[in-house]
Amino acid sequence: MHVGVGLPNTLTGTDRDLVLEYAERADAGPFSSIGVFDRLRYDSLDPMGTLAACAGVTDDVRLATSIIAGPLRRNALLAKKTATVDVLSDGRLTVGLALGARRDDYELADVPYGERGRRFTEQLGALRDQWESEEVGPDPVQDGGPELLVGGMSDPAFKRVGRYADGYIHGGGPPSVFEREAEKARAAWMEAERPGGPALWGHGYFALGDEDVEERGREYLLDYYAFTGPFAEKVADGLLTTPQEVVQFVRGYEDRGCDELLLFPTVIGVEQYERLERIVENEWGDGLA
Repeated sequence: MHVGVGLPNTLTGTDRDLVLEYAERADAGPFSSIGVFDRLRYDSLDPMGTLAACAGVTDDVRLATSIIAGPLRRNALLAKKTATVDVLSDGRLTVGLALGARRDDYELADVPYGERGRRFTEQLGALRDQWESEEVGPDPVQDGGPELLVGGMSDPAFKRVGRYADGYIHGGGPPSVFEREAEKARAAWMEAERPGGPALWGHGYFALGDEDVEERGREYLLDYYAFTGPFAEKVADGLLTTPQEVVQFVRGYEDRGCDELLLFPTVIGVEQYERLERIVENEWGDGLA
């Protein structure tokens, strides 16, 4: 399994210097990928713009959207932006897509919330066509377009994994939940009679430091997932706040067949990167990346 680090693109106050420092250090450090989240009606940096900037200061680390809410964007524009980042990164882009469940984002984008499932299924097919056509351009560096992952926990989501994607990206939670959803992704893959198996990605959240840091991390998660109601508390309860919790979480995902695990900071500052980096280096050296 590989371990990646999330960029703080949805943390208030994140600026150019912090994003690029994360990216440059990850490119030289123990992490194999850097990831971004996606919100529209939120104080956050655009995911594709963020990765485009990171592409220019990195050479090896993989760039991943974890995830983009696909139906918020027109198909041709999404195809062009993702192909552009793939070119700028010399073929290092992984595109993680899902429906997105925040109604306020859909309202602001003027996209009917109730049509997002149909739009998403159509979009997945259209992306492949547009990456391989000469109509939109540019031609992605990766043959057939960037690696494509689909997220979600519904039956239609897993059918999309089997039909359109290169793999499945899990929405977070304990390793036991990942294992259950990964089995559904594998089953959908087999049902679609595809060779091999899907790439399996997961993610978690961390806030490493004193009690104040932990509280700030919890506050961010409660705000970011406020749309889920009481479930936001469960997300916040899963926050990794000690080196021991990080190690146990990573090992749990590794034992359950995860291929790439992204760990996202919930508190702004390069100190969070440094603390996670020390844990990964002390525990595994270069063994996980």
